Amino acid sequence: MASGTEFFAGISKIPYSPSAAARDVMCFKQYNAEEVLMGRKMEDWLRFSVCYWHSFCGTGADPFGFPTLQRPWNEGTPMESARMRLHAAFEFFTKLGVKYYTFHDRDMAPEGSTLQESNRNLEELTDLALQLQSQTGVKVLWVTCNLFAHPRYMNGAATNPDCHVLAYAGAQVKKGLDVAKKLGAENFVFWGGREGFHSTLNTDVAAELKHMANFFKMAVKYKEKIGLKCQFLIEPKPKEPCRHQYDYDAMSVIGFLKHYGLDRDFKLNIEPNHTTLAGHSYEHDIVMASAFGMLGSVDSNTGSPDLGWDTDQFPMDTRNTTLVMKTVIEQGGLQPGGLNFDAKVRRESTEPEDLFIAHIGAMDAFARGLRNAAHLVEEGLLAGMLKERYLSFSHGIGQEVEDGTASLEQMEDYVCHNGEPAATSGRQEKCEAVFNHYV
Repeated sequence: MASGTEFFAGISKIPYSPSAAARDVMCFKQYNAEEVLMGRKMEDWLRFSVCYWHSFCGTGADPFGFPTLQRPWNEGTPMESARMRLHAAFEFFTKLGVKYYTFHDRDMAPEGSTLQESNRNLEELTDLALQLQSQTGVKVLWVTCNLFAHPRYMNGAATNPDCHVLAYAGAQVKKGLDVAKKLGAENFVFWGGREGFHSTLNTDVAAELKHMANFFKMAVKYKEKIGLKCQFLIEPKPKEPCRHQYDYDAMSVIGFLKHYGLDRDFKLNIEPNHTTLAGHSYEHDIVMASAFGMLGSVDSNTGSPDLGWDTDQFPMDTRNTTLVMKTVIEQGGLQPGGLNFDAKVRRESTEPEDLFIAHIGAMDAFARGLRNAAHLVEEGLLAGMLKERYLSFSHGIGQEVEDGTASLEQMEDYVCHNGEPAATSGRQEKCEAVFNHYV
């Protein structure tokens, strides 16, 4: 790399070795980027991305313990470490063989004592990022702004009761959108880290939701003004750090967007760990967002439902990845979104090699999920069973219900002529058994 330092010495480009032994974990056994499945390369179905914050800014600290990950790129002054961090990240991207990365503005460059200083820092570091992108061919999947960590945002950003804070958030997003255009980001994500409340007693919910909608409308106008060609995404999360967050789950966000007339400008970035925090199954929000044509991207991680908090683990369960990729295939892909590994190695996994092993394992899990899902979709057995279950809506009174032309009077007349409906089995266990055949 141009920095003159090799941060991952002894590790070369990760190969595809499908016959490797179980103990060999520094190679792909499932992920073959150039392999074609259902008319598309595996890398184009999956569109893997490495997140900057967990992988390169993370220290292993948690609410109960101090940092455990001693990374050489985090040494020196804030700006020195920011430059080293970029070089380390691009070395990692190229050795891992991914084409995308994601970052928050404050991951890329340290915050200054004023907005102007913060913007200068970001400008300098994104100049370097642009050079490294040009050298390596790695692109930005999405950019986002950190509107939750600084004390000014303790009561929220776009929903803050103080308009001065909202204005600061707007200024920060303006710069973030400029950066997104500069680096050719394919998406821009809004995550409402503190857009919610701890108590309704000191919260005007209606006002905050309106202000947040107007904040998003300002972003849409500025995006159009500067000619930024990217997809806007909102990432749902039910709780943490707020007791309740307005972007609770996929349906909450979709309802919000439709209510305020923003559904044409935004799609959703679904993080399954957040979905399970909302009490849903792993695939629930991905399926629901896709059903409404609103699935834009996936933050590919998992959690421990028994813990009940956001653990951001790497996804290794091929049942879950198969369910996700089944939905992705059925909607024709995720582009311009992708599968971003918003996941962190455990604080006990302290070796730099562990960072590779985690990503390789997760990429293989999704590649295997893709293979499973492609086989499942191509054979069409589950799809046929589903079609059979809803067959009554393909003719007669059912077709009129499907078309939206039926009336309650027709419903009454139909029952009077046909009597009590016969019991029909949902055959859930059969569907599960068939699904397991492919997993």
